[in-house]
Amino acid sequence: MPPTSKQPAPCGTWESPLTADAMTKGRVGLGDVSVDGDALYWLESRPEEQGRSVLVRRLPDGSLHDMTPAPANVGSRVHEYGGGAYTVSNGRIVFSNKTDSAVWLIPTDGPPRKIAAFEGCRYADFSFVPGTDTVVCVREDHRGRPALDPEATIVLLNIAATSHEGIVLARGADFYASPRPSPDGQRIAFLSWNHPDMPWDATQLHTARLQPSGLTDIVTVAGADQREAVVQPEWSPTGTLHFCTDRSGWWNIHQTGTTEPVTTVPDGEIGGPLWNLGQRYFTFLSDGSIVAALSRGGQIRAVTVKNGEVDDLSLPPVQHCPVTLPGPTGTISLAYVSASTDGPSAVCLSHEVIRRSGPALLAAEDVSVAEPITFTTSDNEPAYGFFYPPMNARFEPLAGERPPLVVMIHGGPTSMARAGFSLQIQWWTTRGFAVVDVNYRGSTGFGRPYRRKLDSNWGVADVEDCVAAVAYLVAEGRVDPERIAIRGGSSGGFTALAALTASSVFKAGASLYGIGDLMLLAKETHKFESRYMDRLVGKLPQSAAVYAERSPIEHLDRMTVGAIFFQGLDDKVVPPSQAATMVTAMRKRGLPVAHYEFEGEGHGFRRAATLRRVLDLELGFYGRLFGFEPPGLSEAVEILS
Repeated sequence: MPPTSKQPAPCGTWESPLTADAMTKGRVGLGDVSVDGDALYWLESRPEEQGRSVLVRRLPDGSLHDMTPAPANVGSRVHEYGGGAYTVSNGRIVFSNKTDSAVWLIPTDGPPRKIAAFEGCRYADFSFVPGTDTVVCVREDHRGRPALDPEATIVLLNIAATSHEGIVLARGADFYASPRPSPDGQRIAFLSWNHPDMPWDATQLHTARLQPSGLTDIVTVAGADQREAVVQPEWSPTGTLHFCTDRSGWWNIHQTGTTEPVTTVPDGEIGGPLWNLGQRYFTFLSDGSIVAALSRGGQIRAVTVKNGEVDDLSLPPVQHCPVTLPGPTGTISLAYVSASTDGPSAVCLSHEVIRRSGPALLAAEDVSVAEPITFTTSDNEPAYGFFYPPMNARFEPLAGERPPLVVMIHGGPTSMARAGFSLQIQWWTTRGFAVVDVNYRGSTGFGRPYRRKLDSNWGVADVEDCVAAVAYLVAEGRVDPERIAIRGGSSGGFTALAALTASSVFKAGASLYGIGDLMLLAKETHKFESRYMDRLVGKLPQSAAVYAERSPIEHLDRMTVGAIFFQGLDDKVVPPSQAATMVTAMRKRGLPVAHYEFEGEGHGFRRAATLRRVLDLELGFYGRLFGFEPPGLSEAVEILS
């Protein structure tokens, strides 16, 4: 039974039900749900298996089966971010093994075997061609190519082959995505785009006649006459091509053959930025209606679309669009990964939980639930976020004490803070911290104009919005202005470091595989993002001075507080030199700094041991700088200067 009254204790020293071990033990990441007949599939990322991603199948009797035993690791490094790493049809599974980039077939009547294994080639975004033994997919070919210019193609793979690099169907564009055959296998739809655009800036949607030797009658059906970001081309069961586009300023569903949108949701979006291949925002029901994932205000809900009307499905919030699974006596169930606000995510069938991401470690009275906030930033513009007050059934702040605040910055920067339950946020709130997760200008989910507000303003508008969020919460009396930390990963790490050098509001920071030197990033990053900063910062070499002005490494003279850096040594997106350069410069300045590097980790940490250390070390670092002693840490943080 919970105590009847709470014990006053300094914020940051509260004993939390969430230990670093509990945060990873028995926990998995869930995603990429799909259906084949009456079987349900999804991917599980398992920290306790060194972050290995496993394809799991659920049969109608409820039994679960690992389809890709160790050491197979389902994933792709196409565009470095991967996605679309497997497909299933009539019991046949094709998947990319992230370890060696080989493509594997798991047939219905034999052992797994490689069908494509060529050093320097990466494959993803698979789709079976109906009625054939072939699969279309995206190939990224690094063989004999400059580091920043692998060749992108769409290829046709024969699953009966044992060593087959694929028949090239389309080439010439800088990037391809979403090759989707029509239900009769006669036609194909696919996306392309070129530098300097990112796929959320401008893409083109094409259709063509699909022949065994190549494509004919190629037609551009969207993106030829206007700049629009098209995602998820999808054929209806009757062969009508549908797709999501933001041509109206908000991603909505359209179809070929008409200029009228299938959906019109002016304050929400069905669609999103194509960071990962294979993303799904809608699917079809047998009666011609559509199930879709509607993003509104930082939360994604499952809706139905019929005759232009959009209705909520009364399901929990979801991570992505549900898929349909046939049930007994002609019924249909919806399978999805939940994103509830008060507990761990789970694979669900309608309202039934069939696989949880982990045990529920918190009682209801320990859970801090997101409070949407809107605040005014520079030029009197609105920005958004979610505030999480400290919450613990056993403890409360000392009389008159306001809690320290952790400002969280999502990556991308074209991504989105969501209101779903997050153990990473509860890690802080159960210890007496408040958290604000900021949807700064440039974030997805608030329309194309809001996303475009970061153009030429990365490192300025996002920083201003973080400062404005803090000012709002301080004015409301909800946080301690002398104990404000800011943290972020990847591009969020850049915003965190930029904020530490541009403002005196923040008293500590954490960078997880973040960016300190924009010019160094422009020289060392990968093809997918090699021109991203043309729009976010400016074109090179003309804007070299702007790159220097925006780079935190150039302004450590303005920085008076400490930071902790976490970096994977196998990171190909943000090279380890970024963190090392910042740490060296901070040590010369005599600033408190800590630096931890992890073998075998790339861009984003996946191993249980790494995740546990990062949690304890970051908490310990804030304790050192804010003057409190967190209980139960397994490792003392080492401050280098």
